[in-house]
Amino acid sequence: MSRPPTFTPPPGTRARVLETGRGEFAVLDAAPARPTGEVKGSALLLPGFTGSKEDFIALLRPLADAGYRAVAVDGRGQYESEGPDDESAYSLSELARDALAQAAALDDPPGTPLHLVGHSLGGLIARTAALAAPAGTFASLTLMSSGPGRIAPSQRARATLLTDALAAHSMATVWEAMRAMDPPEDAEVNGGADSDALRARWLRNNPAQLIATGRQLCVEPDRVTELAALALPVHVLSGERDDTWPVPLLDDMAERLGADRTVITGADHSPNTDRPGATATALVSFWDRTR
Repeated sequence: MSRPPTFTPPPGTRARVLETGRGEFAVLDAAPARPTGEVKGSALLLPGFTGSKEDFIALLRPLADAGYRAVAVDGRGQYESEGPDDESAYSLSELARDALAQAAALDDPPGTPLHLVGHSLGGLIARTAALAAPAGTFASLTLMSSGPGRIAPSQRARATLLTDALAAHSMATVWEAMRAMDPPEDAEVNGGADSDALRARWLRNNPAQLIATGRQLCVEPDRVTELAALALPVHVLSGERDDTWPVPLLDDMAERLGADRTVITGADHSPNTDRPGATATALVSFWDRTR
């Protein structure tokens, strides 16, 4: 689970509702404070499994200060975005259609480049959206700590344990069980000032969303060949350690895609929260190159 440094939006960021053709979504919207400068483009940021828009909170001002509007989204059934109790509503194809609707609702001036970024599960949603999108919808795709197919065996076991628990127990009960299983260093973090905010975020997730997407992470096929066929610049970004999709697997995926590759030193599965400064710099550098 990603642990954002804060749940308080940075200055110049609006916490608001994005109205789309597929419903309302809670977003954090950071616009460039550049009254006389060039706005280079926009970025739509999709969070991962058990995460939320706040996982990108430390990236928002650096991206906006570099000239990019940054919009981080809670997907349907995720934290502050409502969702149905029907697991079929959370298939990757449905979530990808949501992402396309979110992109269309940003209402940027015509011709504004739109960059799509997905972290972990968000990367699988983002690539599904990119594959379904009309040509020219996105200026680029960044897969952040998101691999070619299903997650690693150890993580499949953990995801299965979690989805089975969610099917049988309340969200509050499962939260307490997860915290009891934390290693000592994580237990210390969870006892800090943001512990209540992390718990509140967890409790507001729709369990049907977590069950459906957790199962999808265990069975997602390799779609790299399809993605490589698109005329779309792709960026594979990760930390230097990752137990969800091992780094050598991400290296191989980047090679198969002919993608830009960035490894963030000192980061694990969530470079967006582990090393946000370096991650923002890498994103901006990639987007600037696509121009």
